[in-house]
Amino acid sequence: MSQLIRWGILGTGRIAHKFASDLSHVPFAIVAAVGSRTKEAADAFAATYAIPRSHGSYEALAADPEVDVIYISTPHVLHYENTLLCLQHKKGVLCEKPFAMNRRQVTTMIDLARKQEVFLMEALWTRFLPHYQKLQELLAHGTIGEVSCVQANFGFRPADTAPIRLTDHALGGGTLLDIGIYNIFLVLGVLGKPDGITAAITRAANGIDEQCIAGFTYNNGAMAQLYSTFSATIPIEANIFGSKGNIKLTNRFNEPSSRLLLSADGIQYEEVPVLELPGWGYRYEAAHVTHCLQQGIKESPIMTFDDSLLLIDMLDKIREIVQLEYR
Repeated sequence: MSQLIRWGILGTGRIAHKFASDLSHVPFAIVAAVGSRTKEAADAFAATYAIPRSHGSYEALAADPEVDVIYISTPHVLHYENTLLCLQHKKGVLCEKPFAMNRRQVTTMIDLARKQEVFLMEALWTRFLPHYQKLQELLAHGTIGEVSCVQANFGFRPADTAPIRLTDHALGGGTLLDIGIYNIFLVLGVLGKPDGITAAITRAANGIDEQCIAGFTYNNGAMAQLYSTFSATIPIEANIFGSKGNIKLTNRFNEPSSRLLLSADGIQYEEVPVLELPGWGYRYEAAHVTHCLQQGIKESPIMTFDDSLLLIDMLDKIREIVQLEYR
């Protein structure tokens, strides 16, 4: 019989709710405990999902002996300290993107996971979604030939009710870490590490990047154009152009609602069918982590440490170019 994996949820925000809901679809996975900054918030979250234990501090959750792995969904600037806390208690960790605020922090997290011999992975859920898996399959089979260009756009005007972390400088707010990361992740998955990077931002009054545009160039001639914005609501789409055809990922390309379209002539597109399962889309990464823990795997073979290090390197490089600092 397969081992039951007991999950803890650290943080009780919007994404934590979706993740907890999706865990009900994952075989051999249960939510055993939740931790929040207040007992009241933890109790309310636990009541919603029939979670047996709730903790009024992150420290208490990390120390819970009935938890095997912890999903971290706190604001960007807390990922580092929250991950180290859990790893120090020998808990496996699935930490939301961005993994941390810079390469130094990510390296420290990875080093501690290796020292403690526990599982650690960045929660870039798109990597595990069916349409992204199908995209990688098409590219591997050479369906559109040699890729010459990738365009990825992600933008919206935050509503008054949007989470404060989006625009709060002290919480790592701005487009780069919150939504621009998806553009970079996609291009790295298609073209790999660039040989050259250019970037520019529009800086808001509080210092965050309200808009960010980056260009990746490659020695083989390929290019990528990446745009993220909080100034306008735009189609959140990606286009991949190749010598034999094109691929389009339709609106909200980072989510399971996106459709994967294929064209041989760049004019007529047909949808490529993919198998989707019920839920918000977080079940796929959760199932992968559950499997890794059951098998005693300490580093994901799909979202590896090298993948996370390359991603944070690109984020750091863009920040360096545009002189973007976080408080």
